[in-house]
Amino acid sequence: MSLIGWLKNNRLVDVTAQDPLPVQQQGAITTRTADTLLVATTTVDTTANRDLLGSTATELPTLDGCGQYRKLVWLAHRASNTAINYTIRARATDLASAPLGSGWQTLATGTFAADATNPNWVRLDIPSAGDGYYDQYRIEVSVASGTVALMSKIVGVR
Repeated sequence: MSLIGWLKNNRLVDVTAQDPLPVQQQGAITTRTADTLLVATTTVDTTANRDLLGSTATELPTLDGCGQYRKLVWLAHRASNTAINYTIRARATDLASAPLGSGWQTLATGTFAADATNPNWVRLDIPSAGDGYYDQYRIEVSVASGTVALMSKIVGVR
C-alpha cells in the first residue's frame, strides 16, 4: 500500500507506476542545450603556451566555432594532486572564420591548486561571469615542475 494517494476520476488512488502522481507545470520551463566540444588527454609539463591539444603554436585555437555558446564549462581530472596553471584566451572571427585581428584577449589566468579535500577534480566556467559568445578559445596549461596527465571535457552551453 502506498502512503501517497491522489484523486483520479473522483476516487482516491495510490501512487503506483501505473498511476503516477500528476504534475502541473507552473510557469515557463527554461532549458539550455549543451554540447560536448572537446574531450582530450594532455600531458601537462613546464612548456609555456601548450594548449589542451598539445599545440604550442600560439595563434592556433584550442576550440573554434564557439560563437553560439554563452558559456563553456571545463571539467577535468588530473592524475595526481598537482597544481596546474591555466590561461584562457578568446577572440572573435569574421564570417569566413578568420580572426578579426592577431593575438588574443586574455579572459582568465589562474591555478588549479593542490587540494586535499578534492584532489583530482576541477571545474571552471568560461567566462567566470557574464556571457562569452567568442568564436575561438585557446586554453593553455602548464606545471611548475614535472608532468601530470590531465583529462579534460569542455561543454558549450547555449
